[in-house]
Amino acid sequence: MKSLPLVFALTAFCAVFVVAQKAEPNQAEPKKEAVPVSPAAPTGEKVKNVTPDEVEKLLGANKEIVVLDVRTPEEFELGHIAGAKNIDFHQPDFKQKVGALDKSKTYLLHCQAGVRSAKAEAVMKELQFKSILHLKEGFGKWESSGKPVEK
Repeated sequence: MKSLPLVFALTAFCAVFVVAQKAEPNQAEPKKEAVPVSPAAPTGEKVKNVTPDEVEKLLGANKEIVVLDVRTPEEFELGHIAGAKNIDFHQPDFKQKVGALDKSKTYLLHCQAGVRSAKAEAVMKELQFKSILHLKEGFGKWESSGKPVEK
């Protein structure tokens, strides 16, 4: 019975050690940093998060990028990025409509704040789209950054 407190203490120590190891980030893995996106070609990654400033430069340099706005038609009518194609994420035929698009093109995907477009991004990855640019913080950030809006 004298060994019972010792076993208990060792068990508690091991449990604390395991929890502490899981709480600390693995220092062997390098921190992933953003890689600049070439305006002429995607980086080879399926999805690249981009800022409004990066989007403006990319769209100016590459007219082949398709802007895909997944907000509602009502939101789209209030203002959108020039030349954008609108496919409402909440419509039941969203996956079918997106699936009909040319998967070899580069798409700039956005919604208002990033939630719907993140879900749309998952659908597009599932459908094997080759290159997706995702506008961080969505159209709201585009507008608040003073970027041009078409109505």
